[in-house]
Amino acid sequence: MTISERQKQTTINVQEKANLIWAIADKLVGVYKPHEYGKVILPMCVIKRFSDALVGTRQAVWDKYDELKNKGIEVKDGFLKRASGYLFYNTSKMTLEKLLTDEFNIGENFRMYLQGFSENVIDILNNFKFEDEIKKMEDNGLLYLVISEFCSQKADLSPDKVTSTDMGYIFEELVRKFSESYDEQAGAHFTARDIIYLMSDILIGEDEDRLREEGITATVYDMAMGTSQMLGCMTERLLELDKDASIKCFGQELNEETFAIAKADMLIKGGNAENMKHGDTLSNDQFADYTFDYIISNPPFGIEWKKEKSAVENESKKAGGRFSVGLPPISDGQMLFMLNGIAKLKDTGRMAIIQNGSPMFSGDAGSGQSEIRGYLLENDWLEAIIQLPNDMFYNTGIATYIWVVSKNKPYTRRAGKVQLIDASNCYEKRRKSLGNKRNEFTSDCIDLIKKCYVDFVEGVLKQDNKQVESKIFANDYFKYSKVVVERPLRDENGELILKKGKKQADPQLRDSEIIPWGVDHDEYMQKNVLPYAEDAWIDESKTKIGYEIPFTRLFYKYVAPRKSEEIFDEIKELESQETTLMKELFGK
Repeated sequence: MTISERQKQTTINVQEKANLIWAIADKLVGVYKPHEYGKVILPMCVIKRFSDALVGTRQAVWDKYDELKNKGIEVKDGFLKRASGYLFYNTSKMTLEKLLTDEFNIGENFRMYLQGFSENVIDILNNFKFEDEIKKMEDNGLLYLVISEFCSQKADLSPDKVTSTDMGYIFEELVRKFSESYDEQAGAHFTARDIIYLMSDILIGEDEDRLREEGITATVYDMAMGTSQMLGCMTERLLELDKDASIKCFGQELNEETFAIAKADMLIKGGNAENMKHGDTLSNDQFADYTFDYIISNPPFGIEWKKEKSAVENESKKAGGRFSVGLPPISDGQMLFMLNGIAKLKDTGRMAIIQNGSPMFSGDAGSGQSEIRGYLLENDWLEAIIQLPNDMFYNTGIATYIWVVSKNKPYTRRAGKVQLIDASNCYEKRRKSLGNKRNEFTSDCIDLIKKCYVDFVEGVLKQDNKQVESKIFANDYFKYSKVVVERPLRDENGELILKKGKKQADPQLRDSEIIPWGVDHDEYMQKNVLPYAEDAWIDESKTKIGYEIPFTRLFYKYVAPRKSEEIFDEIKELESQETTLMKELFGK
């Protein structure tokens, strides 16, 4: 199904609904600053969604609760969930609408209503720290006004009016607005769906026929899930292949508010919300010893991991620990998320993870970054790296890449090879920018990139003004030796200084050379060094193995500079135009 077809399936104008809900923030002006609006709007949106979902079965829940209470049955949770038809319920005889009949006791009654929710919903509200906002609104005479607005038609979020997919879009848009008002790391919780759909299609692209034929039973994990939209899109894509697919989603998120939304979204969809975990993935792994069929994630990059340093370093010292391969610099932890994902892939598992450019080339031979690249290449797990166009993300315009990792790769046609795909020229301009997101993928863009990946051939694919280029390299192409080249120490007369009859290396003349893997070191020296320094030699005891993926250089296209005559003629023409304009302006 194409992106446009997916969009047509929505039953409401998501943007309009999100804007109407966010407009309720007008009631908060003066008491709340703009960057604080989300502290009210997001949890109230969740509460209203739960409330509207339960309307049809709330009488059944009340009846069942009274029945169980009269029978003295203490363990009521399972009975009440069955009565509600959801994995949550509310036993309070109060409703949001009834709250409006008693304005003077709105705070007390609202709290009673919220306390009637099942424990999993109360946990969500606790993560929002919503009690603080209830008191603040109550003290400033806003609580009644806000609840009134959420009881209006514009805030109707009942499942028969707003599908789970639509609700995901609305949450996504509300979080974007909230993040935008903060004006800081806004995209940390926001990955546009066109990118997610591409990642989903790449993850299953080569297996579509098999999955249709055999049926799907799969686990999906996002290690930095935000509001869980990546999990939702991946699930959506798998269900398109097999409407009876059995899919279990797992995710972990550090931010309390977006975690609360993710858990709420999973509850509404009928999934296991207990698989949505709160905490720091690097220092407090909630899925130790778990492995998954698919991993899809956009973890933060360019963010330091200083607060996780102790836990990460301790785990790196354990044999088989997630980070035992190597550690990146403290200034950027994105490669730690890469290692976490690798550790959590089943032997047949596949991962699509977004990174910026530095994991491909940063770090010298022997560094943590180089060792992590080597870990992927030596195990033959790296399938492909896809460069995305610039300006595709809400919070950054820099170059970004999708790394495709497969534990099953050594047993496929891709064995021993890495495919690099330059999709930087495959996009459509947005009519209106969304933060830094000025470009987007259409269905044609995704199909072209997917074809380039699935066909696994080298060359350029074009469609209209869009272009994708593929190059395939052996794993060893990205491996090299960094050797130390020594020169002998000499005295002031140029004579060799010997110690026990052996030449001594002069540290002032020491240099290093990068030798591609497979090239004989002696032959390299004969060709590239000795013609210019005949007394040089390699100290092999200092040789280090390194790994680098010079993506940009491999796709570099030389553009000849303009001839000086052309530039001079253009300057003369501009001067002539300027003279004409000045005469017209001043009449001289």
